[in-house]
Amino acid sequence: MTQPTIAFIGAGNMAGSLINGLISDGYDPACIVASDPNAAARAAMTRRLGVRTTADNASAADADVVVLAVKPQMLQGVAREIAPVVQRRRPLVLSIAAGIREDALEDWLGGGVALVRTMPNTPAMIGAGATVLHAGCGVTDAQRDSAESILRSVGLTRWVDDEGLLDAVTALSGSGPAYFFLVMEAMEAAAIDLGIPRETARLLTLQTALGAARMAIESDEEPATLRRRVTSPGGTTERAVGVFEDGGLRELFGRALTAARDRSVELSRLLGGG
Repeated sequence: MTQPTIAFIGAGNMAGSLINGLISDGYDPACIVASDPNAAARAAMTRRLGVRTTADNASAADADVVVLAVKPQMLQGVAREIAPVVQRRRPLVLSIAAGIREDALEDWLGGGVALVRTMPNTPAMIGAGATVLHAGCGVTDAQRDSAESILRSVGLTRWVDDEGLLDAVTALSGSGPAYFFLVMEAMEAAAIDLGIPRETARLLTLQTALGAARMAIESDEEPATLRRRVTSPGGTTERAVGVFEDGGLRELFGRALTAARDRSVELSRLLGGG
């Protein structure tokens, strides 16, 4: 069976990660095209992944699926550029641009578009991403499956029924890797202050983070239960957790995610997303 043709408008890191994931899952590189104005980016993608590239967004968009993988501030111009092709071809359109709402994209693309908006995160670059998707009203079940298969090639996928939740998703999984990097940074610095050699402090911090994440993923228990299991009464862990609790860690995370969610809403308005 012939595979649907997929066009990536933009040949940056996220597009490259998705293309690599698709090919690793068995997708034919001959069915994938990527457009980008940067000749070096195009050459690197062709060399690394074997897909066809072009500088012409409109010619690339003549495909069954179009993935909008450009920076949010560039999306309006790109969308209007490819709108005539989209109106003629009627592809499934996936947007991975943060903050651009579906009604704005619909307008820029000429209306009547089968549109799926997605919010991936940077661990998608190593096949460990977390992506949330929202389907517009014109998307069929088959197109939902197609969209999910593309994003699932780089990690976990989940759907939401309310597009507005993508702002909260941005605050959680979109920005979330930075929160964990900050915790790792703080733990490593504290360990060094306690006298642990820098390289050892880093390796122990990273392996502890990896091990805790794997335990949480592979367990049916909630994180609170796992935490209690490693917190012996009167022990060292209880003392450390008590410091975090007394310092208002939970409230701080609540404020941080709320601030990120609110900023996502603000950026959507600034970028013309309503």
